[in-house]
Amino acid sequence: MELYNSIITATRALLSGADARRWDYDGARAWRDTGESELVMLRDAAFELGGGNCPSANFTCVTSDESLVPKDEILLYGKDLPELRGDVSFARLAFLLSDDLGGDDEAAYQAIRDMEFVKYHVFPEGYMVRISSESNREQVRLSKAAIARGIDFRSVGAAYIKGYHKNPHVRRVQLVFITDSSVVAELGKTAKKVDGITRTLTHILEGIPTDCGSCDLKPICDEVEGMREMHFGMKNKG
Repeated sequence: MELYNSIITATRALLSGADARRWDYDGARAWRDTGESELVMLRDAAFELGGGNCPSANFTCVTSDESLVPKDEILLYGKDLPELRGDVSFARLAFLLSDDLGGDDEAAYQAIRDMEFVKYHVFPEGYMVRISSESNREQVRLSKAAIARGIDFRSVGAAYIKGYHKNPHVRRVQLVFITDSSVVAELGKTAKKVDGITRTLTHILEGIPTDCGSCDLKPICDEVEGMREMHFGMKNKG
């Protein structure tokens, strides 16, 4: 299923003009995972990523094209956690290389959702995450204690990649962190598009009638390669 490939390509093009720090994945460097959500009180916080009025974006794209995710790695655009002194704009993107999900669209869709949901089950110590699926935002509150112990995006990214690899369908992961405010707002628009693809998949697999003229998701089918074919393929299957 390659429905998200154009999103990955467009996102890379958007970021191409900015400098990135890159780290290969090393599981031994993963920040400690507490195993459950941790409450970081405001009085104990150093700062927030994507908090307050700062723009924030979060999305996950799954592909089986090896060229799009050549290895496990972590990328950072902007300042690292030890370099920050206050709230900043924030985006976290995950590009996942999956194995062959087979020809069953419903099974492939469920596998994709399971891979996306990994983000709700990673709990770096001192790194409290709040995710809004409705607004595609991800806000993070960093504890002063975690900053003092040296938490950084390399170690947090390693924790996430370690979590993603618990899913048997995930072969490689590229985690992208962004604290550069110049691109986060634009990535918010991309996140809405990714959400539109996911909602359209749900729409199709639930067997909603294919009356394209009255469907508010028609622009997604028109723009995303393979979506319209899947829609009418499900109709014929039924």
